[in-house]
Amino acid sequence: MANAYDHLMLDVTDIKDLGGGMIGGVECDYFAFRKKEIDWQIWIAQGPNPYPCGYVITSKDMPHSPQYTIQIRDWKTGPAAASDDFVFKNPANAKKVDPKDLQGMLALPDHFRKGAAK
Repeated sequence: MANAYDHLMLDVTDIKDLGGGMIGGVECDYFAFRKKEIDWQIWIAQGPNPYPCGYVITSKDMPHSPQYTIQIRDWKTGPAAASDDFVFKNPANAKKVDPKDLQGMLALPDHFRKGAAK
């Protein structure tokens, strides 16, 4: 998305610069952010072409605060990022889904729902 910064920074209440670190052999700057329902961390490659090397997202509104970790490698910038790499390739067994049929679907299965302890 063209305005990723605006979406990431929406409702951020605290930011910490945690110095540097290594992700996949790449030296990175390391930052942590707090929101009401989530905390997230990002590692950004140092150098003339910075790019995200990793994220950690912590869900604070769920029991045990699960974390989701993403590490990114082989990031391409400039001419190396060919637009052909982003063309949709429809697999032979794909089925068209009407978005209205997806209403009510949750991001997590029912057994992950927040509820009263038993």
